[in-house]
Amino acid sequence: MKITAKDVAERCETSTAAVSRAFRAQATINPALRAKILAAARDLGYAPPAKRPQRTQGRRTISIVVGGIINPFYPNALELFAKELSARNHNMLVHIVPQGETVDSTMSQVLRSGSDAAIIASANLSSELANQCRNRGMPVVLFNRVQADAATNAVCADNYNGGLLAARRLLSRDCAAIGFLGGTRDTSTHLERRRGFLDELERQGAGVMFEGAGEYDYNVAFSAVSSLLEGRNLPDGLFCANDIMAIAAIDAARRVGMSVGKDIAILGFDDVPMAAWTAYQLTTFRQRVGQMVSDTIGLIEEVWQEPETEGALRMVRCGLVERASG
Repeated sequence: MKITAKDVAERCETSTAAVSRAFRAQATINPALRAKILAAARDLGYAPPAKRPQRTQGRRTISIVVGGIINPFYPNALELFAKELSARNHNMLVHIVPQGETVDSTMSQVLRSGSDAAIIASANLSSELANQCRNRGMPVVLFNRVQADAATNAVCADNYNGGLLAARRLLSRDCAAIGFLGGTRDTSTHLERRRGFLDELERQGAGVMFEGAGEYDYNVAFSAVSSLLEGRNLPDGLFCANDIMAIAAIDAARRVGMSVGKDIAILGFDDVPMAAWTAYQLTTFRQRVGQMVSDTIGLIEEVWQEPETEGALRMVRCGLVERASG
């Protein structure tokens, strides 16, 4: 019986993607895990298949499925995708998930389009549909999102570390009454930014006095922060899980006469163009979107070359952009 990467992965209690990376000299993998995989491969008599030659004739088409397009982060990302895909001689199709619908309803369009791969942005893909894509040989990569399906490839910012840095930033400003305004509760961006933020506050012997949900929406966030600021116990530090909510928080704070940056420090996440506007001067965490876009397309091209690649995760560090709001 032919020995496969799956057999090696089961022996080592890891993923087939890790097995694939172990045989690539430039791939990022824990040295101990690489040694374990190579030893198991020798014992089992496994050798990776030879790479298939990359198709050089004809342009390939990649579909990008995006929801929440009103968030300026995504139009900016789409522009970068368009430039990068054109430079790599690929075509691009954009599919918008209508508000209130799931990505699965839109993926039927992708499957009918005959695209060679799909990038899913700001939405989660059901396991059933992910399996359909795999069965059709269509690589799928999540962009700015991860999910529980261990076989799904994804590229995202290091959201946990961003939340951790946000906590340190507010504590360095001597904030004592700290709040967190989260996004959509079942998304990895919300969960990881929140987890990093709360973990670091706990490590530093602090906590949150307020936690609300802004749904990544200006109006919802404005209402939530306005209600908070009508109470007796006012926060002096607030971390918002994206810039749109942070901008709403700035407007809400100013409406009640608070001086942003003095009476209250407000932090965002993403560094959308509006964050740098003179009216806001938002301190935020910049996602390296260009790197994320390049990594996403590179991962798709890697899957085209090595179809067994699955469960690969590329995480890109974000950095603090200091402005006047916090």
